[in-house]
Amino acid sequence: MEFNEKLQELRKGRGLTQEELAKELFVSRTAVSKWESGRGYPNIDSLKEISRFFKVTIDELICPDEIIKAAENEKREAIGKYTALICGMLDILTLLLLFIPVFGNGEKSASVPLFGLTETAVYIAAAYYAVIGLTVINGVCAVIISRFDKPVWNKHRLMTGAALSVIAVFLFIITRQPYAGIICFTILIIKGYMIFRSRKNG
Repeated sequence: MEFNEKLQELRKGRGLTQEELAKELFVSRTAVSKWESGRGYPNIDSLKEISRFFKVTIDELICPDEIIKAAENEKREAIGKYTALICGMLDILTLLLLFIPVFGNGEKSASVPLFGLTETAVYIAAAYYAVIGLTVINGVCAVIISRFDKPVWNKHRLMTGAALSVIAVFLFIITRQPYAGIICFTILIIKGYMIFRSRKNG
């Protein structure tokens, strides 16, 4: 009997709903549903909680092959969360473009931070603020979401962050702001490397 079938049997034997079991194990109902449908395995801590709650050994709950799969799933999820966290923090770092002097402000002027930009068309400055603002908001969301068990949300934030970085690089290059473009390009390269490593190791 597979782990998902054993868990269903144990839960029903106690007369519990998935939601009631989730509360006892300190996890979400979605997690219990995923385990019982065979779409995933609990992490080691959750396995210990299940074992304690039903008064069975971990060996009775899960076979060695399933333990290996559970460990692989846990590793994959941890790498995904770590990648989402780092990429989110890199997105938040683009906020520095508001304060560090990397924007050209006319041919004879010294470089200024975005707040000091006066010799640029209003719609271009608005585009700078929009791209930086959206990138920072995406980064904050990514950092928050990385704390939850939502791999799909992490993936969406990673892809959105990468797309915003590409847009920022092109925007700064075509409007002749090379220093800001280089900073965003560097962030994009680091994020690309992190995403590539996470997929390779996951």
